[in-house]
Amino acid sequence: MNTLFDFNTNAAAPLAERMRPTTLDEFVGQEHIIGENSLLRRAIKTGTLGSCIFYGGPGCGKTTLANIIANTTNSDFVKLNAVSSGVSDAKQVIEDAKRTLELYGRKTYLLLDECHRWNKAQSDCVLEAIEKGIILFIGSTTENPFISMTKAIVSRCRVFEFKKISDEDILKVLNRALKDKEKGLGNYSVNISEDALNHIVFAANGDVRNALNSLELAVLSTTPNSDGTIVVDKNVAMQSSQKQTLSIDNSMYYDMISAFIKSMRGSDSDAALYWAERLIQSGCDPLLIARRIIIHSSEDVGMADPNALVVATSALTAFQSIGMPEGKKLLYQAIIYVCEAPKSNSVEVAQFKVEDIVSNTKPGDVPLYLQDPNYKLEKISGYKYPHDYGGWVEQQYLPDNLKDVQIYTPSKNGFEKNLVRAKIIKHNKD
Repeated sequence: MNTLFDFNTNAAAPLAERMRPTTLDEFVGQEHIIGENSLLRRAIKTGTLGSCIFYGGPGCGKTTLANIIANTTNSDFVKLNAVSSGVSDAKQVIEDAKRTLELYGRKTYLLLDECHRWNKAQSDCVLEAIEKGIILFIGSTTENPFISMTKAIVSRCRVFEFKKISDEDILKVLNRALKDKEKGLGNYSVNISEDALNHIVFAANGDVRNALNSLELAVLSTTPNSDGTIVVDKNVAMQSSQKQTLSIDNSMYYDMISAFIKSMRGSDSDAALYWAERLIQSGCDPLLIARRIIIHSSEDVGMADPNALVVATSALTAFQSIGMPEGKKLLYQAIIYVCEAPKSNSVEVAQFKVEDIVSNTKPGDVPLYLQDPNYKLEKISGYKYPHDYGGWVEQQYLPDNLKDVQIYTPSKNGFEKNLVRAKIIKHNKD
């Protein structure tokens, strides 16, 4: 039975919490996993859903659906947060769940928010209970569970990936909140423009919680006019929601880094700039981007344009002195330079080749005439000083067992196509 304290607590809760759906019919979005006749929906309705992991960005309905599952299946529902809970908390839940199952035949769902935060010892403590059906585990995480969680837990759960809520669905939720007099803002006289609503939807970036929080702030922070109407225009909406939220998990972070790298390698400066800006606005350290530019100035441009390394290194050094936001121009100049420069991976190929040779070939002796003449009893002779011959003279520098090996092979791109190397001339003569 609800008490006066419950009523006061619910009234004080944020709009996003008050508007949280309690039934499948109220639930918005995720049609690919919870639509009519879907596996998950059928399993929930029949009470046959086993342990599972809900994976997706913030505000897409993971916790809400877990609550709906517990209510729909008439089961006990225990919620823990992986950040603040430990092995002892999980063991207590398991003991209580076992007792409830034995005495009343009622299942217990354990919802673990941020489940990727649990270490192996914490995860292992619930494995047996999951296997025996003592608890039904629902993990909720913004991180890719196949990367961030122990394999033992993931292998015992069905993983459902949640997508961002569509703009249409977020707009539907906002309109519902504006009309709902019991849980929403229906008791306020609100006049909100279409532009304002659309901006809140845009800024939310698929996060329903963010959208509802912005709407509530816009309404409650606006003074009613003379007739008691709260007018929310686009300017108010922009102040309430500020800029678009770019929330990413580890998996998305590495995907965007990968896209940035491949765009530079593919000479697409537009795409490389786009992914760099996405990363920076998502909280990525700009110095990481600077380091990637330097790596690719050698890995993908290399000797086709040796100046790329100079530009990239200069951008890093200058950025460290200037910082944001002005320093971003330096990074973007370096990105464009590396993208537009001719490409050659001959340096990387040479690196891999020499690593393999040194690792898998018997070490050869340093030719006598190349050895340090100091501290030698015998006199060393035979070394030809290249400058005495105009800068180059044919001479063996590798050990005898590797004298015919060619490690670096110039490409036909950019600066490299103009290189004239003694070993190449010798190779062509042979």
